[in-house]
Parts: sequence; structure tokens; C-alpha cells
Amino acid sequence: MAESQSNALLRADAGAPTSGVIHVRTRLTADFTVISNALAQRRGSAVTVGVAAYISSLPDGSSVTITTLCEHFDEGEILISRALRELEAAGYLERRRERTPTGQVRTRTYLYDVPGGDPEPDPELDPDPDGPPEPPKPSRPRRQPAAAPVEEEQAETPPPPALAEADPRAIAVLAALRRVDPRLVLSEQEAARLAPAVSRWLAAGLLPTHITDHLTTRLPERFLGRPSGILAYRLRETPLPLPAPPRSAAPSVRPAAVSVRNCDGCDRGFRAAQPGRCRDCRSREQLRAAG
Repeated sequence: MAESQSNALLRADAGAPTSGVIHVRTRLTADFTVISNALAQRRGSAVTVGVAAYISSLPDGSSVTITTLCEHFDEGEILISRALRELEAAGYLERRRERTPTGQVRTRTYLYDVPGGDPEPDPELDPDPDGPPEPPKPSRPRRQPAAAPVEEEQAETPPPPALAEADPRAIAVLAALRRVDPRLVLSEQEAARLAPAVSRWLAAGLLPTHITDHLTTRLPERFLGRPSGILAYRLRETPLPLPAPPRSAAPSVRPAAVSVRNCDGCDRGFRAAQPGRCRDCRSREQLRAAG
């Protein structure tokens, strides 16, 4: 009887991993973007890495405002704003306010492949392309704010606002937000800090129901921080106050009241400028005269 033989390999290929991801490489010659592993493997928020990769893939001059990015991604303006701030703090992104030759001030966004690096020089401007290469320039250090003494920093820090000094109407609006969304629970200090902004909205002519709808509509499913941060962001802009009602040029003149008199025929009271008979008595006299 012939011996049974198996077609399976005696051992796995030493070049292929036994677990984890296996890359299937395809050589791309167009429509691809090169980013550093330090950025692609950055720990933290995946939204931050995704926003950086998307901006890297855009051509120069493309709009990268928060509104434009929100139209592309499913995340809201809060997560997109946080991702831009994280990239800016890490040195990958820089926003500058520059003045154009026409005198207008524009905000330009610079995205760096290496944090704090300088843009690559143009080879057409190199006077000696065949000469020895220049040594690499050190990365530009990020400007750090000067450390102030602890005593001065404590002196300049304003004390937290007191809840008793806040507008009671604004506090009532903020306290009632938890009835719409139970997550909107504020402390006394948070309510006192948000009360001036709510007071400005009330002074502009908005009703408390309008402010509540503005603060509770389209909230994210999960808060990444305290709810006071989201409320402060939505109350940042001051609404336009209602225009004053137009005033008439001539003052309104009330008509003079007509005196009350007693009818000479039926002694019933009626209003007339001169004494005489009421309308019913005059009608009966006209009927008798006609008959």
C-alpha cells in the first residue's frame, strides 16, 4: 500500500510575517503624496493625522479654512479646529497674517513636512548648481513665549467672576440648558464666565428660547472636554442688535373728544358738538314728515 503524502509546506516562508499587516505595494507615478512617518505615525487623534494628510495632498493655493475642511470631512468644526491647533502646536502648520501689495491683509497657511523646517530653495535661483552642496540648515526653532515671574503672572491673572454679580436672566438661561441636554451641566464659575456673553445676546433682542436653540442644536455625540468650552465657542460672536424704530417727523395729534349731551327728545345721552336730538329721534321726525 502506498504511503500518504501531504502537499502542505513543512515550514512557513521566512520572509513573510506570520501576523500583523502585510503591505501590497504598488508603484505610483501620479496622484500620490509623500508624508513623513513621524506625521503618519503620530500618536493621538486620528483626525489630526487625517487633516494633515489631506492638506498635504492639496495643491498650493487651495482653501484650507475650517468651513472648507468641514465640507470635506464628516467631523464638525470643533474637532477640525482642534486638529489644526494640534498641528500648529507641533510645528507642522503655521498661519501668518501677511499684507498683499494692494494693502489687504490675508491669512496664509504654511504646512511643513518637518516641524519648524524651511521651504526648499528653488534650483533655478542657485547661482552655482555644480558647486559643492551647502551644509543643511538647522531647523528653525519655534518661538516660545518668554517666561514671566510667578509673582507677576499671579498679579495679572484676573480673579474668577462671582455668580452673584452676573445677570440673573443669563444665569437662568444657562441653568435651563440641562433640561434640553442633560450633559450641559455647568459649575458656578463656568456660568459666571458665560453670563456676560448671554447678556449681550439678550440685549441684542434675542429671546431666551432663541439662545437655547442656538446652544443646543447639532451638538456632538461625545464631548472631548467640558461643555462650557462648546458653549463659549458658540457665544463668541455678538449678534447684531435690532434697529431702532423710525421716528415720525411730526408728533401725533390726538383728536379732541366730543362732549356728551342729552337728547332734547328722549333725554338719552349721545356725543355731539352742539345740543339737539339724537340720531334715532331725527330719524323718527324724518319718517313722520315723509308720511
